[in-house]
Amino acid sequence: MPGTIAPPEREIRPGGKEQDRDDLTPQYNVVLLDDDDHTYEYVIEMLTKLFCLTADEAYRRAAEVDATGRTIVITCELPQAEFGRDQIHGYGADWRMPGSKGSMSAIVEPATGHS
Repeated sequence: MPGTIAPPEREIRPGGKEQDRDDLTPQYNVVLLDDDDHTYEYVIEMLTKLFCLTADEAYRRAAEVDATGRTIVITCELPQAEFGRDQIHGYGADWRMPGSKGSMSAIVEPATGHS
């Protein structure tokens, strides 16, 4: 029979280029938003516990959120991104700061550069 049949995990793109189906799954960023109610220590502790970042990676994210107002914590599929956002929202107040009344804020947004 003429033609090519792609295996289920692959797709033939125009021009005959194969692409993993995983490359076609929409990706989303979990974005941590800055505030003045949480310490660097809190951010580092939260990111290492919830997202298994190293202390150095978590520190870089803490510095970025402090400097720019936001940092991408992880990029993944929508259900995992929503779960990550909810984990941040449920982490609780920073006991190191008396004025901290709750968790940090995070949002989920489509990742750019992914199909």
